[in-house]
Amino acid sequence: MAVEQDMFDTVVMADERFHGEGYQEGYEEGSNLGIVEGRRYGTLHGAKIGSEIGCYRGFALAWKCLLHSSAVEKDSRKMKVVEALIALLQHFPYDDPTYERLHEDLDRIRGKFRQISR
Repeated sequence: MAVEQDMFDTVVMADERFHGEGYQEGYEEGSNLGIVEGRRYGTLHGAKIGSEIGCYRGFALAWKCLLHSSAVEKDSRKMKVVEALIALLQHFPYDDPTYERLHEDLDRIRGKFRQISR
């Protein structure tokens, strides 16, 4: 009777054991895929932000050169905005992916760009 009881326990406990093993395998596989997918997304998103920042920087430096030669009062106001944009771009944390205010600073840069491009 004890042998039959052990055999039934093995069958009944097999479901528990396989469930636990399957969960563990799925968790490990999902973690590995999540890391790969997260790295790919981060690289793509970072490249987009870098390209956008580079465009703003080139635009601002070109406008600074163009406005530097003119002495019109309206242009001097634009020059102040261009210099503010350049200052924001210089203080932007290019090498800190964990910077908490990244999106806030990026929104400020976009706002300054809109001011100049009007």
